Amino acid sequence: MRTYSAKPGEVQRNWWIVDADGKNLGRLASEIADVLRGKNKPQYTPHVDTGDFVVVVNAEKIAVTGNKLVGKVYYRHSGYPGGIKSRTLGEMLERRPTEVLRKAVKGMLPKNRIAAQQLNKLKIYAGPEHPHAAQKPEEFPWQQ
Repeated sequence: MRTYSAKPGEVQRNWWIVDADGKNLGRLASEIADVLRGKNKPQYTPHVDTGDFVVVVNAEKIAVTGNKLVGKVYYRHSGYPGGIKSRTLGEMLERRPTEVLRKAVKGMLPKNRIAAQQLNKLKIYAGPEHPHAAQKPEEFPWQQ
């Protein structure tokens, strides 16, 4: 018996569409991260990007539990002394709701070069419209 190892040229990529309306942020992000990595396929290989494309719509209607809208804070730093900036989750959802989900999914991917390739396959849109109709994305099986 030989162990199968996927080659980058042999990977077949599917397109999935996810409606984030009313879904919990962390639970949705972990499912998306698994699909981006390819862990839902039997051909999963850790050192090869075997994942699928994921289109997320209605990112502005994502749900969070508890007091996270005011308690969860996102930080960034300009690199200069005193250059730290912070925003709460509520402010981030108002300004750029797509970045909230992108940061959550990015935190659940491995910290290496493959993660950058996998994150490029994630397409997030704040509203219900998306320009990927030509790829014929299917609904996530766990959503039906």
